[in-house]
Amino acid sequence: MSKVIIVYASMSGNTEELAEAIAAGIQEAGIEPVLKNVMDTNASELQQYEGVLLGAYTWGDGDLPDEYEDFYAEMDDINLEGRKFGVFGSADSSYTYFGKAVDTLEEKLAEIGGEKVFDGFKVELNPSKDEKQLCHELGLKFAAALSLSA
Repeated sequence: MSKVIIVYASMSGNTEELAEAIAAGIQEAGIEPVLKNVMDTNASELQQYEGVLLGAYTWGDGDLPDEYEDFYAEMDDINLEGRKFGVFGSADSSYTYFGKAVDTLEEKLAEIGGEKVFDGFKVELNPSKDEKQLCHELGLKFAAALSLSA
């Protein structure tokens, strides 16, 4: 069975809701993902999983959340070659760079050898019922991509 970790940072609960919806899709496909707040893990743990999903809200003018800073720096010391990844998060279009934290994490995961399964998924503030359903479908898609590579 494939091992999947979902690491997220969520200030108001929006990104956590996305993480839970993606996890539900992965579970439906028969894989039990590990769901962790970024403050409860470190980047080296990612190497223990075949699938890596990162979720982050975008802070200020396109910054990673403060909670992600140490984790992001630690990512320079790991290799995710042969592992699948996806990135998601909530954002606010009133800022210059909509969802830039998602892009930043996606670029880093590719840089350290990961293989992207889906384009960064961004929602405006609170996820709607339809957006949560899309996350559920992303979870199914992610699980299927892992099954194909197994």
